[in-house]
Formats: sequence, structure tokens, C-alpha cells
Amino acid sequence: MTWSILGAGSLGCLWAARLSRAGLPVRLLLRDRQRLNAYRALGGVTLIEDGRESLYPIPAETVAQGAPIQRLLLACKAYDAESAAASVAARLAPGAELILLQNGLGSQQAVSAHLPRTRCLYASSTEGAFRESDFRVVFAGHGQTWLGDEHGGPTPAWLTELEQAGIPAQWSENILERLWRKLALNCAINPLTVLHQCRNGELAGHPDEVAALCDELGQLLHACNYPAAAQELQGDVERVIAATAANFSSMYQDVAQGRRSEIAYLLGHACREGDRLHLALPRLRAVHERLRAYLVARGLPDT
Repeated sequence: MTWSILGAGSLGCLWAARLSRAGLPVRLLLRDRQRLNAYRALGGVTLIEDGRESLYPIPAETVAQGAPIQRLLLACKAYDAESAAASVAARLAPGAELILLQNGLGSQQAVSAHLPRTRCLYASSTEGAFRESDFRVVFAGHGQTWLGDEHGGPTPAWLTELEQAGIPAQWSENILERLWRKLALNCAINPLTVLHQCRNGELAGHPDEVAALCDELGQLLHACNYPAAAQELQGDVERVIAATAANFSSMYQDVAQGRRSEIAYLLGHACREGDRLHLALPRLRAVHERLRAYLVARGLPDT
């Protein structure tokens, strides 16, 4: 079965290149004819690993054309997920599988609500990659991808294809707990790197702020009935800060390059859940408001 991939950013291209290299059928879906022509002019996806470049001439088409889709990886930004899914909804075959690879929480449930005939699987990845330019991606760090179904259901047989392609993937029976844990890690690190204009490692110089956010995020995780996600949260955050000390967070990079951030699906989602559960979370809310003001001052959306 063909792997259709919508979202030719860093992770979308990384998956496409590795699936193609393994000899598996894969196809990129691009938003319009102009984007398709630009892709064809480049000859495919370029993947850079350990300084070595490889070009993969992966077939591509626009979202509006082509055969019915049985399996789709949606690898766009969280704020684009609903519109991207809608753009291809008419091509999804009954019972199609849709793998949602977005940061944060909220976008996955919104897509699922609009596609009741589709099995929506949620994915969380710690792999590192960044887009050097259009359809040109640098593989920056090995990690793990967890996949799961919020509503239960069997483990897909195609996990073996990901293994074959060198994509480290594992099925999770509680994918929401995984996603909440990653959301908490991101909320404790990314906003502060933007507000302090620093690399991840420099947050070691702001231990009180980090500790306060971890404490409130732990309260939120317990209130959401994800106690395992709250365990050793601060220690894990500090380890990530140390391990990625030289890196700029994805949110920092988005803001620095004048791109919309995923604030609504990270801090915004955490604060909305706090409202629902009647939690005060003063430090978390203060950072959220500071970040919103920072974005607005730079002409960027604050949601």
C-alpha cells in the first residue's frame, strides 16, 4: 500500500526519503500546481545525513488529483492540520488510516472530529530534523516515534514497514499520555527560550523559572489523570536542556524567522485544560501572556 505524505517539511521529507530508500511505495501530496512544479524542478527530496547528500526522486502530485488514499501521513504544523486534512478529505477511502504527526495537543482531536470514517492515529516523535531549504532536509538526531489510537483498536501491521525503513517506531496503548508528556517538556523549555532569546542550554541559568513551570505542569498532568507523565518531569526537562544545550528550540526558530508559532497547541492548550479543571497555574499563565505579548509586538499571531 502506498504511503501518501502531506506536509513536505522536515519530518515529512525525512519519512518520505527513508521509506523510498527502503523500496516502499511513497508519494508526496503538494498543495498546488506551483508547488508541484517547484518540486519537480529540484528532482526530488534531498536528505543530508552525516554530511552526505542523497536525492530521492519520489513521485508527487497535488492534493486535488490522484487515486483514493488508504494511508496518509499528515506531517504539517498543528495550526495547518485541519485545513490540510480538509483539502484531501474527498480522496480518503472509507476506513483509511491517517497518521497525525503534530506538536502539542488539540489539532489531532479537531481533525478526528471532522473525519469520522477515517482511523486517526496520533504520533509523537523525538527525532531531530530541520529543513535547510525547500525539499532539502538535514537529519539532526536519532530518536523514537510513538504511535497510538485514542479510541483503541489493533496495532497496524505496517509498523514492520517503518522498521524496514529505519524509522524507529513503537505502538503505545496510551498515546495521549505520551503526547501530554512531550507537551509538558515543550511548555517548560520552548517559551522560555523565546522570551530569553537563548539556546536551550542557557535555561540552566534560569532554574527557578524552569522549576516553577515544571511544578505547575505536573499539577496539570495529575489533574488530567496522567500521573505517569508527571513523574520526574523536572529532571527530564533538565536532562533535555543539557543534552540539547547548543540547539535553538523549534519555537525559537519559528519566531526568529517570522513564522507563526504553535503556541495555541502547547501553552494555549495547557491553559485551556487548566480552565476546564479550575486550576490556577499562575506561573504557566504568566508565561503564556508574556509570550503572547512578545509575538504581537513582532507582528506574529498570538494564537
